[in-house]
Amino acid sequence: MAEPELRDEAVDAAAEIPVHDDAGWLTDAFISAVHAAVEAGDRDEVRRLAGDMHEADMADLVDALPASDRAAFVQLMGDLFDYAALTEMDEAVRVRLLEDLPTADIAEGLGELDSDDAVYILEDLDEEDQAAILDELPLSERAQLERALDYPEDSAGRRMQTDFIAVPPFWTVGQAIDYLREDKDLPDTFYELYVVDPGFRLVGSVALDRILRTQRAEKIASIMEEDPHSVPVKEDQEEVARLFERYNLVSTAVVDDSNRLVGVLTVDDIVDVIQEEADEDMKALAGVGDEEISDSVLTIARSRIVWLLFNLGTGLLSATVISQFEGTIEAMVALAVLMPIVASLGGNAGTQTMTIAVRAIATEELDTRNIWRVLRREVMVSFLNGSLLACLIGATAGLWFLSHGLGIVIASAIIINMFCAGLAGLMIPMTLHRFRIDPAIASSVFVTMVTDVIGFFAFLGIAALWFRLPM
Repeated sequence: MAEPELRDEAVDAAAEIPVHDDAGWLTDAFISAVHAAVEAGDRDEVRRLAGDMHEADMADLVDALPASDRAAFVQLMGDLFDYAALTEMDEAVRVRLLEDLPTADIAEGLGELDSDDAVYILEDLDEEDQAAILDELPLSERAQLERALDYPEDSAGRRMQTDFIAVPPFWTVGQAIDYLREDKDLPDTFYELYVVDPGFRLVGSVALDRILRTQRAEKIASIMEEDPHSVPVKEDQEEVARLFERYNLVSTAVVDDSNRLVGVLTVDDIVDVIQEEADEDMKALAGVGDEEISDSVLTIARSRIVWLLFNLGTGLLSATVISQFEGTIEAMVALAVLMPIVASLGGNAGTQTMTIAVRAIATEELDTRNIWRVLRREVMVSFLNGSLLACLIGATAGLWFLSHGLGIVIASAIIINMFCAGLAGLMIPMTLHRFRIDPAIASSVFVTMVTDVIGFFAFLGIAALWFRLPM
């Protein structure tokens, strides 16, 4: 008689396990409970613990589980596992999980998703795995996904949903409302009705709030917006995000080359795009490539080594400049102590300007129309900051080494290097952009090279002339 009581106590204890901590993260106790249930193969317990989780939390849970438990967890969850959680996972975790799951299970799960989420999951797989999964889907769904995968990567066609509501312009508002109430196959979420002609060409759009505020007898043609902000199916996703930001859109139509309606983009897709693009630019500025936090040591090492080798080359160039002043440094050891200050200040100033320039180029705020105005501003900022720092460091160096001349030398070098840093921080990204090279990837290396070389050359060269030292 004790066994049922013990079982009830265990269930009650499990029910009391907090899922989230104060910061909103999954608790270690909850993760451990799920892990134990997976290890025991307890299907009922796994489904009881995680069955009603949001897709984002389920993604965090899968990521927190040991790699060997992830596929087992998904299979134990069965139809309660929301495959939309795969879109919230780290790419490396998602790909490895899909490799461990049966193809039929994946196809069944993807069939329940919006087309844009299904494409997002499939696009990271190789063509052979894509084909195997697509073969398990019904013909109509397979055709939709194959068509989306044929569009260029990072295009509107890859991001769009193919589930949307299209109505003819001669319908009345009442007919449209009745259609929305009676049709059982509508998208889960929608914000607009799109108006099309008999050739399915886009002629306008009507927001849901406009529909609800209009009398039933009114024609759709009379209330539709005739010039909707549609986007071409091959438009780059970053350009689409900029359109949403500029016009405060919630959704927009996607059209093909003949202006036929083929899909719709919604703001939740664009939020992901904005995050991805910002993440990509930030990583590129640091020279780390498209790496994920779950990538292996070898994968990360390969992605970083290229720019580290390039940095090594620029470092050797700086060392070559210093070697030309070997006699100068030997004659005044204080120069070796102060050299890093000149290079460091110039590098930081250049990075500040470069960061602003790269982001402005990405958002199309900086172009040939305003380049000279921005250049004048950055040069003046660099000159003012350089002058302030030159006075401060010049006085400090003069008192430290009891040499007014040394203070004047380092102050002059800092002003020159800060001026050049502001110039390089703006012109290098613009030049790279002009030659269709991503400025986020290459700018930092070239800006650092310029500030190091000019900083060392200016400081040691002025010192050699001022103190008449050998070179």
